[in-house]
Amino acid sequence: MSRRVRRKVAKKGKEKIVLQGYPDVEDDVLDLERQEDVDWTSLPDDTVIQLFSCLNYRDRASLSSTCKTWRHLGISPCLWYSLDLRAHKCDAVMAASLALRCVNLQKLRFRGAESADAIIHLQARNLREISGDYCRKITDATLSVIVARHEALESLQLGPDFCERISSDAIKAIAFCCSKLKKLRLSGIRDVHGDAINALAKHCTNLTDIGFIDCLNVDEMALGNVVSVRFLSVAGTSNMKWGVVSHLWHKLPNLTGLDVSRTDIGPTAVSRLLSSSQSLKVLCALNCPVLEEDANLSANKNKGKLLLALFTEIFKGIASLFVDTTNKGKNVFLDWRNSKNKDKNLDEIMNWLEWILSHTLLRIAESNQHGLDNFWLKQGAALLLSLMQSSQEDVQERAATGLATFVVIDDENASIDGKRAEAVMKDGGIRLLLDLAKSWREGLQSEAAKAIANLSVNANVAKAVAEEGGINILAGLARSMNRLVAEEAAGGLWNLSVGEEHKGAIAEAGGVKALVDLIFKWSTGGEGVLERAAGALANLAADDKCSTEVAVAGGVHALVMLARNCKFDGVQEQAARALANLAAHGDSNNNNAAVGQEAGALEALVQLTRSPNEGVRQEAAGALWNLSFDDRNREAIAAAGGVEALVTLAQSCSNASPGLQERAAGALWGLSVSEANSVAIGREGGVAPLIALARSESEDVHETAAGALWNLAFNPGNALRIVEEGGVPALVHLCSSSLSKMARFMAALALAYMFDGRMDEYALVGTSSESSSKSVSLDGARRMALKHIEAFVLTFSDPHAFAAAAASSAPAALSQVTEGARIQEAGHLRCSGAEIGRFVAMLRNPSSILKACAAFALLQFTIPGGRHAMHHASLMQNAGAARVLRAAAAAATAPLEAKIFARIVLRNLEHHHMEPSL
Repeated sequence: MSRRVRRKVAKKGKEKIVLQGYPDVEDDVLDLERQEDVDWTSLPDDTVIQLFSCLNYRDRASLSSTCKTWRHLGISPCLWYSLDLRAHKCDAVMAASLALRCVNLQKLRFRGAESADAIIHLQARNLREISGDYCRKITDATLSVIVARHEALESLQLGPDFCERISSDAIKAIAFCCSKLKKLRLSGIRDVHGDAINALAKHCTNLTDIGFIDCLNVDEMALGNVVSVRFLSVAGTSNMKWGVVSHLWHKLPNLTGLDVSRTDIGPTAVSRLLSSSQSLKVLCALNCPVLEEDANLSANKNKGKLLLALFTEIFKGIASLFVDTTNKGKNVFLDWRNSKNKDKNLDEIMNWLEWILSHTLLRIAESNQHGLDNFWLKQGAALLLSLMQSSQEDVQERAATGLATFVVIDDENASIDGKRAEAVMKDGGIRLLLDLAKSWREGLQSEAAKAIANLSVNANVAKAVAEEGGINILAGLARSMNRLVAEEAAGGLWNLSVGEEHKGAIAEAGGVKALVDLIFKWSTGGEGVLERAAGALANLAADDKCSTEVAVAGGVHALVMLARNCKFDGVQEQAARALANLAAHGDSNNNNAAVGQEAGALEALVQLTRSPNEGVRQEAAGALWNLSFDDRNREAIAAAGGVEALVTLAQSCSNASPGLQERAAGALWGLSVSEANSVAIGREGGVAPLIALARSESEDVHETAAGALWNLAFNPGNALRIVEEGGVPALVHLCSSSLSKMARFMAALALAYMFDGRMDEYALVGTSSESSSKSVSLDGARRMALKHIEAFVLTFSDPHAFAAAAASSAPAALSQVTEGARIQEAGHLRCSGAEIGRFVAMLRNPSSILKACAAFALLQFTIPGGRHAMHHASLMQNAGAARVLRAAAAAATAPLEAKIFARIVLRNLEHHHMEPSL
């Protein structure tokens, strides 16, 4: 995942919608709920207007269209005092459709260049405040037109991303057009020239708040001419001449707050500014490395002046601004907000502090610097939580984004810092974030959900989120018509669904249906929301009960649609993973068959195995592996080109991750259960890559490669290919050295198939000279194989237990041998009648080693409690195994291991009530 690598009640169907701050509306609505038939048009006008005020502009406009009365109320000026366009695409046509409502618009927030171009079509000539983000593509021309059409502007903010295409020419246009401007904050301007700043000083005499943030060059001398400025920020700006700054800016008569955070300012300039400026009250210098190197700088030298830096006590420092000493500690912002004794100057300082602190803390969090753990744990987290309670919406949003960002330490692996996450939880941050997420303001919903999502990577935080009712809140937000809100809510459900204990709660909250609906709602153009929704469904599908709910909600169709049509790697990977998990419950539901029967599903997954993205290939192969457990799917995968695709994948993944190697071999293992597919795999060149994978260092890859080779070796032509491709040494190595018992077991079985005599007959086909050379090579390979098969079987043969079993027919003696010989995972293997018949036939083989191996294999397949033990016992009955087992158990020349194992298999058959009928 990215570093986002997270009230009043009205009735909507059966769901309650929470609306903030209108208890009178709540009473009205609750009274109406008690009535069976409600005439909504009879509500008082002021009640309707209050309800409208809690909707975004699009929903408000839609609701206004329902009747003439509401259409009239929907354009009430009080509803269109402010407008937030960030969550929606706003082009010229959309803006023109809103123009009639925007005659008295005062505040506007927008996102991106297209929305910026559309602003003039709103015809809101009385605009006072404009705030925009994602402004990289906004040009001088666009900005110049905006300010020319809105001469009443008092506040203009563009950022925090860089305004790369805006120059000093646009700043001059602002100065010429907006003489009433009081606040100007611009981020990422390359060069802010002196003539532009002087134009501001000359024409904007009310300009008290200036921010040239993260700029490359700013004319320091010209800023010294803006005598009206009270609050100035050059945070993150490069190439500042601090000597010039310290000699000029202290003369600014009204300068009250100065922000130089994230710059290379040094202690000399800081000291001079604090000591020389008569008006300066606050100097914020957070994350200034040169300044922080001077351990001797005292923050208390200049009485009445406040220095905020990483090495100062920020809460205590801010508290010193107040005469009332109760404003102290981490509650200083809260105490100020709740204070009844208002001081206009102090309020302006505190509002400015909230803004610059939220901006700087977010920038520091985004940089992911090392060495700041102490700051974040002791002050940073608490500051962000305090700022989340600001009355300024943009401060709240940035604080929530800061919380979402500062906990992330590794975007690629979605790793978060546990101590930071728990610091947020400890200070009551989860409740605060959930309350923000319940706000009717979609910007706050989105950022709060993002923070909850990232924090929930930590299991303790995830538990706290669930206990505080966060799952219901996120499930509700996932239904939002706002894509950004839905995306972050889906991300929260994705992270929460990692915990097994939360999956049921997500399903109960309607999360499964909400996530499936998201896929259909944003099937095009919403890669972020689709990846998160599919990822959450993938986690939920791993649970047996939830997987059924996913299917019932239409999840199979939704996920197959993504696998077929979406071209975004992240979405493809999560969709394939979800389908793999849905198909993993073949014993408990019919999802496996349902996925295979969905039109285009298997073809899409086969195609995804050719993706250039390794994660996509891995999950697609995993899905095909799980789906191949169903007989019809297995043949359909082959018909869709699955054999060729998976052989190609296996050939290409010798240097890939163990996960991809395991799934590539696993999918071939699943397909090779069919004799026809097994032959096709051999013919397509699948033997050599499987032998290469058998040499992997991963135990999981050992198992799948050995399983595939075991199935392939059943066919004598494939068995010969394995020998010719150097497979015997690889299988011998697995049989003797793998840390996986299952891999050793299946390697031994593969070798047993290869040298039980059937391959010899196949190898004799051809010219006499070819036959001779093959015979010689097979003899050496046979001796090597039998030697290691024998050694493998003996590792499960405790001499004392075998001696006791040989001397006694008591069940306890055989049980002791069984426990020592049991390979737990072998109980999950399912053999065909032909395979069981071959092991029964092997009991008659002249080789005592193969007899012992066959008896050992049949023991594993029939141990009571094994998933397919009854199935195998039935097959053995059909193969007449009891007679052969009795003969093997009684044979004077048979090895002790073969005799004892045969007796145990007979007892197992008795247990399954098969033996008496044989």
